[in-house]
Amino acid sequence: METKNTLVHWFRKGLRVHDNPALTLVFNKALSSPTQFCVRPIFVLDSALLEWLRVGANRWRFLQQTLADLDAQLRELNSQLYVVRGTPATVFPRIFKDWRISLLTYETDIEPYALTRDAEVQRLAKEAGVKVDACWSHTIYNPELVIQRNGGSAPLTYQKFLSVVEKLKVPLPVATPTRLSVEHKPPKDDMEQKDPNCYLFPTLEELVKRPEELGENKFPGGETEGLRRFEASLSDESWVTAFEKPNTSPNSIEPSTTVLSPYLKFGCLSARLFHQRLMTVLKRHPKHSKPPVSLLGQLLWREFYYTAAASEPNFDRMIGNKFCMQIPWESNEAHLAAWTHGRTGYPFIDAIMRQLRQEGWIHHLARHAVACFLTRGDLWISWEEGQKVFEELLLDQDWALNAGNWMWLSASAFFYQYFRVYSPVAFGKKTDATGAYIRKYVPELAKYPAGCIYEPWKASLSAQREYGCVLGEDYPHRIVNHEIVHKENIKRMTAAYKVNREVKQGKNSDNDGGKGKRKKVGSSAQLTKKPRI
Repeated sequence: METKNTLVHWFRKGLRVHDNPALTLVFNKALSSPTQFCVRPIFVLDSALLEWLRVGANRWRFLQQTLADLDAQLRELNSQLYVVRGTPATVFPRIFKDWRISLLTYETDIEPYALTRDAEVQRLAKEAGVKVDACWSHTIYNPELVIQRNGGSAPLTYQKFLSVVEKLKVPLPVATPTRLSVEHKPPKDDMEQKDPNCYLFPTLEELVKRPEELGENKFPGGETEGLRRFEASLSDESWVTAFEKPNTSPNSIEPSTTVLSPYLKFGCLSARLFHQRLMTVLKRHPKHSKPPVSLLGQLLWREFYYTAAASEPNFDRMIGNKFCMQIPWESNEAHLAAWTHGRTGYPFIDAIMRQLRQEGWIHHLARHAVACFLTRGDLWISWEEGQKVFEELLLDQDWALNAGNWMWLSASAFFYQYFRVYSPVAFGKKTDATGAYIRKYVPELAKYPAGCIYEPWKASLSAQREYGCVLGEDYPHRIVNHEIVHKENIKRMTAAYKVNREVKQGKNSDNDGGKGKRKKVGSSAQLTKKPRI
């Protein structure tokens, strides 16, 4: 019997079967000639990455659940997910030959690591005589097209971005692939004959090396859950049309927003489907909130950051980043550790960081509060250090969005009103006057009354003993005095902005913005591009 050629779709970020043009392309080609082709949808898992990649246990679990769900979705289409273990550079030469691959498809990406990886895979494919077809579908708009329409550069402001994309045609979601026939099932290769389970999706034990770090499974991974949450979010059209991000609560016990970001990050939910359905709702209700604060506005913020990041390979670091202000941040390991683990002595800040570690998600405005506190507000530590912590702990960690938001909140790029500082006390009180959020995530303070739960240092020692939490013993003293340091930091930002202006205007003779004598922390030491999940 003649061996069939294999059509392969390589899943990366777009871990779904709906609106997946690259996957649909493979299925349609196979269906057009059932006697000529078999199909293998694959995910490449480099086991070595489990040991050193900056990914927390909660996100590994989310990926594991997503891959399990993806396999189930593919089996409904009479296929399955083949998880191939190894690096792309070693995996593809083998399967190109062993599987007689004639076509490889995948969803394109903008991350520097991905660009380097894909160039190498394309080179290997060319050597093996394999056709490669890449499709853009991770965002609504192709960033390269937006840059092209903006004269070859990324829009520097959100409003400019909106003015560019409003003239572009919005790509429509593609249909879910049609079910394959039994003829499309591939024959077992040598590895499968030795071990029939060698390509099964990974178990939780395989991915999560530190299970003690797993928190509550509040947001399960996968396309099924992503679509369920998506439908639930859009079901209340009054809520959708009235949505304004500043009016949502950063410290509600249950999320006051959609929590669709992890599903968009992993591609469990199509941004194009989200946009299409959202626009349908908004057209039915002419009176609705507008970008940037509306639900549509939040979706377009993602597009804005992706477009900016596509034009700057150093988007995730300060030095060498054309968007980023050069600011002389300081290094303070004790303060960084206190912030990272929710031990700053500011209950609102600590509650947010503990929720992040436990659940893998925090409200966007909560991210604003802790990012400002770490950088220009209180601790004067580089945004790159905060970015690393978020990179590890966030379920929705995304290279472009994580860096873009950290630059914004540190007033290093895109936002320059550095004198607008979030209070680590007053900001949380606005939406949770009783401190219920703090009582949940900082249980040491559970017996503190509303009058001092945000400022426990105001309680007398006898009151602290009565409440069962003595500062310095059961809960830390605050590591800085916000009222003093934020004013000092505003002066530092003013000075840094002045230096940056002088450098830009060519007034600095050595043209290094004073960098030569300043200790820049968390900046460009880590130039090696690395993969992310």
